[in-house]
This record gives sequence, C-alpha cells and structure tokens, in this order.
Amino acid sequence: MALIGMDNNPPPTNTTAASLIARITLPLLGGSDAMNASRLAAGAFLIRTAGALLAYLSQVLLAQWMGSFQFGVYVYVWTWVLLLSGIIDVGLSSASLRLIPEYTERKLHDLLRGFESGSRWLAFALACAIALVCAAIVYLMKPWLADYEITPLYIGCLALPICGLMQIQTGIARAHNWVQLAQLPTYIFRHLLIVGLMGAAYAAAFPTDAVTGILISVVSLWIIGAGQLLILNRRLAEKTEPGAKSYAVKGWLTLAFPMLMVDGFYLLLTYSSVLLVQLLQSPREVAIYYAAEKTLSVVAFVHFAVTQTTTHKFSEFYVAKNREKLAATLSHATKMIFWPSLAATGLVLIAGVPMLWLFGREFVAGYPLLFIFAVGLMARAAVGPLAAFLNMVCEQRACAAVFAGAFGINVLLCLTLIPIFGIAGAAVSISAALVVESASLFFLTKRKAGLHGFIWRPRGVTAGGR
Repeated sequence: MALIGMDNNPPPTNTTAASLIARITLPLLGGSDAMNASRLAAGAFLIRTAGALLAYLSQVLLAQWMGSFQFGVYVYVWTWVLLLSGIIDVGLSSASLRLIPEYTERKLHDLLRGFESGSRWLAFALACAIALVCAAIVYLMKPWLADYEITPLYIGCLALPICGLMQIQTGIARAHNWVQLAQLPTYIFRHLLIVGLMGAAYAAAFPTDAVTGILISVVSLWIIGAGQLLILNRRLAEKTEPGAKSYAVKGWLTLAFPMLMVDGFYLLLTYSSVLLVQLLQSPREVAIYYAAEKTLSVVAFVHFAVTQTTTHKFSEFYVAKNREKLAATLSHATKMIFWPSLAATGLVLIAGVPMLWLFGREFVAGYPLLFIFAVGLMARAAVGPLAAFLNMVCEQRACAAVFAGAFGINVLLCLTLIPIFGIAGAAVSISAALVVESASLFFLTKRKAGLHGFIWRPRGVTAGGR
C-alpha cells in the first residue's frame, strides 16, 4: 500500500500508449501546463487501461468460479452497492473538484483545511446512516426477496461506509492531481485483492458462491480504503500548512446537492438496465447481459482517464474567466476521448466472441449485444466530457435534468422491450437513452456556454462555438 503516492513525480510515459496520449495532450493548455496535463493524462490512461483489463479478468474468474447462476446473483447485489456508493457521499466528491481549486486560487486556506478534513468525516457519517437504512429495507423486503438474495444484500450494506469515505478521498486526490492515489486503490489494488482472496477460497474448496464473493469484495474495500486514508493524510500534511480550519458545511452541501443529482441520475442510467433485467429475467440472463456489457465497457476507460485529468481544469479556467483555455480544453479532451474509443470499440467487436467465451461457453450468446451497446457508447464518446464540463461551470441542474430524462427513457424502454426481446431489449434501451443524452448535452452546452462540444464541427466553426 505504501507504493501509492510515494513518488511525487508523474508516472513514466515512455510506453507507446502513454506517449500517444502525451502527444495528443501537448497543445491542450500551452507551456508548462501542457507538459503537466500530458503526464497526468498519460498516467491516468495507463492506470485506467490496466484497471479495465484487470477488472475484466476478475469478472471472468469470478464467473468461472461461481457459475452463471451464482455470478448473476453476485452481479445483482454488487450493482446495488455500486449504485449507492456513487451517490452515498451526497456529491461531496464532485464538489471537491470545484472547491479545492477555488479555495487554492483565492488563498482561502482555512476553508481548504476545513474541507479536506470535515468533508471526509461528513461523508463517512452519512454513509454509515445510509447503510443502516439499507439494512432495514432489506429486512422489511424479505418476504418479497429470493432466499439466495437476502444474505448477500445484508453483507453488501457493510461496504457502504467505506465506499462513502473512498468517494470523497478520491475526489480530494483528483483535485490535487494525485492520479495514482485517486485511481490505484479502486482500479488496481481492489481487483487484485478480490481475485487473490477468491482464488484462495476456490483452491481451499470453500463455497465460491455469491455470499463468499460479496463478503470478499467488502473485506477488500475496507482494506484498500484504510490504506488510501493513511496515505492521503500524509500527502495532505505535506502539502497543506497546518492552521485553523473553517467548516462551511452549508455551502458545501449547497454546491454538492446539484452535483449529487447529476451523479445520481448518471448512475441510475448506468445500472438500471442490469437491475431491470434481474426483475424481469433469470440470474443466468443477468450474468450474460452483464458479461456483454462489461466486455464493451472496457472501452470506457478512455473517457474516464481523460475526464479524471481535465474536470478540475474546467473549474480552474471557469473561475479565472479564461474562455479561450476553457474552449481549448473541451475541444482537445473530446478528441482524446473519441478517437481512441472508436479504435478500441472496433477491436472489441472483432474479438468479442473469444472474450465472452472466457466467461464460459454459454456467455457467447451475448455477442450480438456488443453491437447494440457500441451505438450508445460512441454517441457518448462523440460529445466528450460535456457532463463534467457542465458540472464545473455551474450548470449542474441542467445536466441533472438531461440524465434524469435519459434515465426515464431507459426505464420506459426496458419495461416495454425486455418482456418482448429479453436482454436484447435492455441493450437497445440503454443505447437509445445514451444517444438522447449525448444530443441533449451537446445542445445544452451550445445554449448555456456557447461552446461546440461535438467531435466534428461545421466548416468555419471554432472550438468556442463561433
């Protein structure tokens, strides 16, 4: 664990992929900012690439060790955990990307120290309360739940407190450009620990069912989260001078709540299809759908890596009222997302059958879904990081409305199409919702900020929309 953040220098960028990202990002900001952005993007890209591959491998191994039915139960329960963990910090993680650059720029050191400390305590306390409420809901819902779901759901509640803490810790690390500390715990070390512990259980002939899988996943989160906490505390002590702390909790929550709405509807859109498939289909169908979705979602690491290293820059340039750099950052980030995503999508579609076969022979039935998922994925890539951009320029409510609309479309289409077409109907539903979402974000950015947020621009139109 001590390897996280031990070196303050950006990760090396001498690999082919990292060098490509560095060359693309070089003109992003100009001067030393460009070099720093290049290294950060390259580091995030490498970590996220490794994390995506490792996550995929871990899902393959879990499916092999559990079997399709138990893996489907595991996917259902862990999807609830992922959905709740993304919003359990009530938006404070996203707010940190606005507040920390703002406090630093304006030299509001008391508020900076207060946020870096108090936001974590607040997020952890809220997450503990939400975990208790969720456990109570599971208890009340027992008559309507399948027997094989109850124990995994109870265990899943134990993950929520540490998820809340890790959310805000990751946000603080991102705001300080500590890419390794923000990403390595969740995307590398957690998967390694889960595979190691589950592999040990399998080798020791312990039951490798959904209960074991959820329990191991929860334990891994607590171990990784504790390590991240210790290292973040040390890094903050080195960077932030000691002194008085000021806690503007009302201001934090006022800013965070609209961001919570954005994150909440985004996560509902992301995970609602899996939950609705579970409601209307068998655990085996859930497993096949999830495997197909995860096979193509490895492409999303490009979007994630670029967004991780540019979101706080949008806030910085917005506060400084530097429209030129704001437009340039958005334009280059969109290119950095779209073209690698297009190439990666093509490769996954070509290799889709053997990739799904890794999960098990029956999972190959999900191959046609990859082509349906690709439509929505490329629509989202074509508008780059517009959601993050709108969040950082005080258009959180409008952005939340877009995600809410897309979520509603997805639910209505799922309820209509899944009973008729099965999991193919769910795939069509989410792709259609993503197309609507992407088009809405483009027009919203054009109207609110006057910027052109699409990968292609008409002749004569600049990045600034003119």
